[in-house]
Amino acid sequence: MKPMKTAIIITLLCIGIAGTSCSQGSKKNTEGKKSHSKKGTAVSNTKNPAGYDLSSPVKYEMTSDLLEISGIAFNNGDNSTIYAEQDEEGKIFYFRPGDSKVGQANFGKAGDYEDVAILNNQAVILRSDGSLFSFPLAEDKAGQVKSVKEFKKILPPGEYEGLHADGGKLYALCKQCAGKDHNKECNGYIFNLAADGNITQSGAFTIDVQKIASLIGKMKLKFHPSALAKNPLTRQWYVLSSVNKLLVVLDEQWNVLQAYPLSGKVFLQPEGMAFDKQGNLYISNEGDKITNGNILLFKYK
Repeated sequence: MKPMKTAIIITLLCIGIAGTSCSQGSKKNTEGKKSHSKKGTAVSNTKNPAGYDLSSPVKYEMTSDLLEISGIAFNNGDNSTIYAEQDEEGKIFYFRPGDSKVGQANFGKAGDYEDVAILNNQAVILRSDGSLFSFPLAEDKAGQVKSVKEFKKILPPGEYEGLHADGGKLYALCKQCAGKDHNKECNGYIFNLAADGNITQSGAFTIDVQKIASLIGKMKLKFHPSALAKNPLTRQWYVLSSVNKLLVVLDEQWNVLQAYPLSGKVFLQPEGMAFDKQGNLYISNEGDKITNGNILLFKYK
């Protein structure tokens, strides 16, 4: 009987060891799944630039005068007044975000105006054909701008929608330039703005469109930017494309870092972009027959 008891004991011990081994194996598998889940969460966070939630904006509805709001800008990042223009009229608008009262002043004839920049107490307006208009910012309060300087087609032939002021320079970005392959690169130009409003070209830059395509998983992408702005906290460039429904982030040397697809439910027709000095992001959308134009505020967190 003793040998049999010994055999039974040995068998029970083996079963216990096997059960413990299975339990440990199951625990390892569970831990592995948890680890995988964390990685999945990290990947989903890449839908937003660091510090922003592109799905949860504060929305400011525009008046009928700004149905076709295009470019927006702040003066030195001061969010108490936002400056804007719209596609059809030679007017500059100024207002506090959220206010129903909108100030405006005429600076030129009707035309296809696409963006606005504020630098050295001067307002600069970009027309789609590459012409720039500058005038003293103080004059807009009078309702009629008198001393406007026009720089006809100061940019190479093409269609332009993006203009931004940073570090004493103006930056213009081509939406569609003649003789340029927008499947490969996008061209931009840098200007000096003098105290008297004179504008002179001082440099150029390019954006690698093929890198943008690879980031969103496409073999080919024809990139048509509509706005650009520099984040004052990270010093990174943000480039917006209404046609492609994309927001692209680049470093200070214009190297592409990341690209974020934009939801058509949130962004009807994103045409303008600006940051205030707190790093909050503002994106303007043109309206249509049903929806008003708006400005979306994405608070920096």
